[in-house]
Amino acid sequence: MTLRIATWNINSVRLRAEAVSRLLREEAPDVLCLQETKSPVEKLPLDAFAALGWRHVVARGQKGYNGVMILSRVPIEDAGDRGFCGRGDARHVAARLPSGTILHNFYVPAGGDLPDPVANPKFRHKLDFLDEMRAWFAAEQPRGAILVGDLNIAPREDDVWSHKQLLRVVSHTPVEVEAMAAMQAAGGWVDVTRAHIPEGRLYSWWSYRAPDWQAADKGRRLDHVWATPDLAERSGGSRILRAARGWDGPSDHVPVLAEFEA
Repeated sequence: MTLRIATWNINSVRLRAEAVSRLLREEAPDVLCLQETKSPVEKLPLDAFAALGWRHVVARGQKGYNGVMILSRVPIEDAGDRGFCGRGDARHVAARLPSGTILHNFYVPAGGDLPDPVANPKFRHKLDFLDEMRAWFAAEQPRGAILVGDLNIAPREDDVWSHKQLLRVVSHTPVEVEAMAAMQAAGGWVDVTRAHIPEGRLYSWWSYRAPDWQAADKGRRLDHVWATPDLAERSGGSRILRAARGWDGPSDHVPVLAEFEA
């Protein structure tokens, strides 16, 4: 059985419920992980998705910001969530898939605009969050797991439109890239998207500030699909749905999809 998983920072699921429905109709992922849903769980627009066949939900929410959700057309079980940095933010949730695989959905803090952990508390929070993830994975040593989400870091030089110009821009600074690499290594995670697309520029986010995002093409790959080695070797492919950036009223992120043999 092939299981298709998608991850998407939707930037308000209630505002973009039709875009989610379009993705479900056109791409039909078995499981869709959303970040930045910006809604309490009880106000999520679940009826529209259930009508299309996606009836199973595991979610954590907050009013107006953060929020993570796993939407599925196959049965899933709530596998809990983990709080980070003592804040109680809705930035992680996990589900157990029918195969027993644990699927983690993360929304890592963006970190603000100034890449200085002393002058910018938001950037300090981001680094602390990544360090807590690293410590958790080092202790847990995950197996049979998939991790997806908006990790808010573009790690490789070809994950950004200009490595040189973005070295001092939050999301591509050396300290963030190093923290991400340490966290990834601690869990033994494999970057599934880059395993299937090893070369070339690859983006999943384009700023709203660009008057013509497609012509400027100043993107970054902030959204990721990782898996533990036992599952990564059973991945059938991964791709980024760039076209979704041009949909009506789009999110500034686009979906990333990957397939796994369950």
